[in-house]
Amino acid sequence: MFPLNMPSATNPPSIAIYPGTFDPITNGHIDLIHRALNLFDRVIIAIAVNPGKSPLFPLTDRMTMIQQCFPDEARIEVAAVSGLLVNFAVVRGARAIIRGLRAVSDFDYEFQLALMNRKLEREVDTVFLMPAFRWIYISSSIIKEAARHGGDVSELVPGPVNQRLKEAFAAQAVNPEK
Repeated sequence: MFPLNMPSATNPPSIAIYPGTFDPITNGHIDLIHRALNLFDRVIIAIAVNPGKSPLFPLTDRMTMIQQCFPDEARIEVAAVSGLLVNFAVVRGARAIIRGLRAVSDFDYEFQLALMNRKLEREVDTVFLMPAFRWIYISSSIIKEAARHGGDVSELVPGPVNQRLKEAFAAQAVNPEK
């Protein structure tokens, strides 16, 4: 007899998708990924490719930064995704989509997304997780804005991300049209 949640021939590994732009990944994201790994055998970090957005970091840089945050974690995969997330989840064998909630104001939007995803694919559930209290107020946008103006965000992002933020904004200071 296998213990609960142990992959076997009849019980495949549980896979969750954690989507986002991750521009850049923050310690709040990292916290949610660790929480998801407590619930699922594998987590696929799905970086959304959205032609309507202009991220600070190119897709390949965001993928590299995330991989640097989890160098020895075989249960994490980083992938780019475009199109419907639920289709990606089905193709990858995921049964859940992880969504982070920081405040009540996040819930309305996230609830609408979850309902639409459920309508499109009934076999994929949405799991809402809250980050630790110390990360609840941060977002990639706020971090970029602080870093852009010389703020110290070193306690809010992993080391490699902090370094890339400094490099990106130093380059913009030298080359303001970027």
